[in-house]
Formats: sequence, structure tokens, C-alpha cells
Amino acid sequence: MIDPESWRPADGLTLEPNSLRAATERERCLALTAGPGAGKTEMLAQRADFLLRTGTCRYPYRILAISFKVDASRNLKKRVRRRCGPELAARFDSYTFHAFAKHIIDRFRPVLTGHDTLDPDYTIGDRKVTRRQIEFIDLIPLAIQILNTSQVARNAVRKTYSDVFLDEFQDCTNTQYDLVKLAFQESAVRLTAVGDTKQRIMSWAGALEGVFSTFAADFNAVPLNMYLNFRSKPQLLRMQNEIIRIMDPASEMPEEQIIGDEGEIYVWRFNTNQEEAEYLVDQIARWIQDEGVSHSEIAVLISKQLDLYADSLMVELEKRGIPYRNEQQLQDISIEPVARLIVDYLLCFYGSREPAAWLRLRDQLIPFTDETDMRQDWQRFIKSERKEAAIPYLVDERWLTAWTFVKKFLKKVGVSNLTALSPDYESATRLAEVIQETKARIEDQLNIKPDLLQALARFSDDQAVRILTIHKSKGLEFDSVIIMAIENEIFFGNQEENRCAFFVGVSRAKRRLMLTHADQRPIPTGWTKRWDVQRHPQNEYLGYATPFLIQHE
Repeated sequence: MIDPESWRPADGLTLEPNSLRAATERERCLALTAGPGAGKTEMLAQRADFLLRTGTCRYPYRILAISFKVDASRNLKKRVRRRCGPELAARFDSYTFHAFAKHIIDRFRPVLTGHDTLDPDYTIGDRKVTRRQIEFIDLIPLAIQILNTSQVARNAVRKTYSDVFLDEFQDCTNTQYDLVKLAFQESAVRLTAVGDTKQRIMSWAGALEGVFSTFAADFNAVPLNMYLNFRSKPQLLRMQNEIIRIMDPASEMPEEQIIGDEGEIYVWRFNTNQEEAEYLVDQIARWIQDEGVSHSEIAVLISKQLDLYADSLMVELEKRGIPYRNEQQLQDISIEPVARLIVDYLLCFYGSREPAAWLRLRDQLIPFTDETDMRQDWQRFIKSERKEAAIPYLVDERWLTAWTFVKKFLKKVGVSNLTALSPDYESATRLAEVIQETKARIEDQLNIKPDLLQALARFSDDQAVRILTIHKSKGLEFDSVIIMAIENEIFFGNQEENRCAFFVGVSRAKRRLMLTHADQRPIPTGWTKRWDVQRHPQNEYLGYATPFLIQHE
């Protein structure tokens, strides 16, 4: 334990003044707004390090972090572990809102009575079955009911945590905020709410308007703003500033803070979507082959209806043998901890040089055993299994026996340890579903190209171009970002929400941004709903890029 005044950011990092103040606050709740790339996740990790290493979060109190997405929750947990080590990080709980609600239900389930009574082995499914099954949307309302009903439950939650982090708070819905208030308002728990109102793209899901000001009033929180963007190159920052000037003039970054001319911005117009697809694949191939950009550092973003807009692009990528991931299909399963565990095991099992997979595998298994013993034990196990598999098979034949070895691996890990990977796995049914979905997804990847190692790499995102919606790109960053179809026909409806979504997409790029639009997009095969073949550029959004273009139409 160190004195709070002696604490310095972990790993020698430098935090801007407001970020440092937020990381070291010991008394007040905080309402921290920050632009994309300003280091929100890193600030939370440093704050956890400060609270734990200085004893400001006194033992046996814990820190609770609530995120909106599973991958964001896992990312924060891993970052905290890197900053302050596994022993202190064991007192850091990172959940999604729904996982936190399920934790409350599982802990205080007997509080639910009457029509809401649940058996100990209840499951979560697509319909409600009295006592036996609830729907996903029931989790937060049931948790709220428990806290409303039981003073004991409220006190227990408040006595568990000294601090609560609320990540991507701009997307908080009314019911989620009700859960936060009920659990922690008028208590001694310090809350740190972090987000960016310019990225509020969840209003379709009920995101609460003005949630930061409401939170500041309800929790007497200190409002702070982090301005500096540590992700994007200067030219991209200047373009982002043009959008911020329209959305939130008070948050505009001072020009004197943007130094240098690095960064590339392009706008390209095409006659048809096929011309667009062929050109983009040529560019992607050049970035990979000539510049050495990693596949996973390239992202193609689309506002909505990904499969319809990216179909031609994916066909061309397959023709050129460039691996890609359609996140619309893969993301939900690939971020599951047990899916990650299975894929990393197979990479270690069949791959000759897979250090990244081994490190991830080690990090997932360490909490269950001593690190030294674990490393030796698992190395012996994998060596023995590899010997039994007699690996001289062709790579595409390995899948015929691979699942037998996966089942032996999962049996060795053990049900209790698998359950500990995620609160959702307390349901044996859900755990079995994820395992089977993982098997099915690997087989889907093998259908694209019958090479097991490449299939695993695509599944695990190590060697694949990412194709995803803007919404699913939140919290991610890439060297090179392509945003397709900057057209009125896709950015329709509420322009304030559309502008926020466009800003999210633009701000994913670290070095290079390419915007495209086409004059014509033929009706996709089998599509029977409305589709506009003739297209029109979204001139406002393209106009933000115009002053900073390297090449344009």
C-alpha cells in the first residue's frame, strides 16, 4: 500500500490534468465527459489502480464497473489486471448492466415471490416459464424489484463496493439509471460516470436524454471534461472538430492543441457498388501487402443493414483470399469467454507458433490455480494431447478429431471454473449453448476456406479485416477505417442521431479514413422491401472531410 500523495500513474503513463484529477478523487462522485480516443478506459483503469494500491478502496470493499457491452467489460477488467496485478484486480468486478442485474437476482433470488418466484436453476430464454425461465429483458426489472423490496439487499450491495464505474454512460436508459439510483443513491459509495454525449447512438433503445446533468444533480457529482484525443492523427482530429463544432460547440478542441499534419482522409465516388467493392479490395490488399498493415487493423463500417451493403465487398474479399470477419454474424459469440478459451486452446494445440493465444489462454486460466503450476500442468497436458493426436494430418483434416480434444480440455478445466468465466454460465443451459455455437461458428469459417488455423484466426480476430456496423464499432479503434455508403438513403430519419453515429465511425480511425458513396446500388438478391437504386451523397457528412482531403472526387 502506498500513500495517495505518492501515487503515480501505472506504467509511467502521463494523464492530462482533468484525467489525473478524476483518477485520484477520494471524496466526490464524478461526471466525466470525454471525446473518442481521450483515454476513458485507461483513466478508469488508472483510477482502479489508485483506489486499490493506496487503500482508498479499503479491504474487503470492492470496485464495481458496469459497461454496456461484454467486450468492453472484459477489456476494462484485463486492463485493470495489467495495471495493478492479479491480487488487487481480484477485487475488481466488471459486469454489463444485465450481468450485474443477474448477479443481484442470483444473490437475492428468495426475495422474489408470487408470480416472480424463481427456482435455483432458472434459465434465461426466449419466453417466460413460471419459476423456470425468464427473458433477457426481465433481468433489470427483477433486480430493481429486489432492491425496492429488500433493505437487506440494498445494504448488502452498498457494503460490497466502495466505488462504482459507469462506462459509456451516455447510453444509459431510464431503467438502467433507476437500477443505479436504487442501488447507490444516498450512500457512501463513490460513483464515476464516464462517457461522451457526442457518441449517444443508443436513443433507439431508450437512452436517457441529458443523463450526465441528471446524474450530476442526483449524486452531487463534479463535472469534468477530458479533451485530448490520444487515438487519431491531427488531420483526423481536425475533421472530428468540424463535427463537434455542430454537435457540441463547448467541447470543441482548441486548434493550438492539434499539432502536425499526419493522417490521411479520402472521399471516393463510384458509379456502382460493384466498382466500389473492387476498388476497396484493391486498396485493402495494398495496405496489407505494401504497407504491412495488419488485417485486424482495417475496418469497414456501415451505418445499418450490413449484409445488404457489404455483400459485394465480401464476395471480392473472398475472391482475393483476404480473410474477413462479418461482425454481424460473429461478434456476439466471439466475445464469449468460453468461446475465446476454446479457440485459443485449439490455436495452441494445432499451431506451432501462437504466443498470443497462449498468453490469452494463460490469463483466462490463472485465476483458478497457481501460475507456475498452471503453466507446467497445461504445457504437459497440451504436449500429451498433441502426441496423442499424432499431428501429421493436413490442416483441413484436423477438424475431424479436434472437437474430441476440445471436450477433453473442457472437462479438465471443469464446470465450476467454466462457470466462473461469466455470470451467464451459472445457467448450465447457456454454457452448453455457447459451446455448441462456438463449434458451429468454427465450422462456418471452415466452409469459407477449409484451413483450421485460418478459420480460428478469423474467428479470433487476429488475422481478419473487420466488417461491422458503426454501432458495433463503439469502443474499438483501427489504423485504417472505411465508411461505406455515405448517402442520404442510409442516413435517414433523425439527423442528430445520424450525426452522432457518423462521428462514432469517423473517430474509430487512428491514421487513415476513407469515405465512399455510389450513384447506384442494385436491389440485393431476394430483397422484397423498399430499396432505392438511385443514390445521393450525404453532403453534410462528406463536407466535414472536404478541407482535409488528400484525394477526392
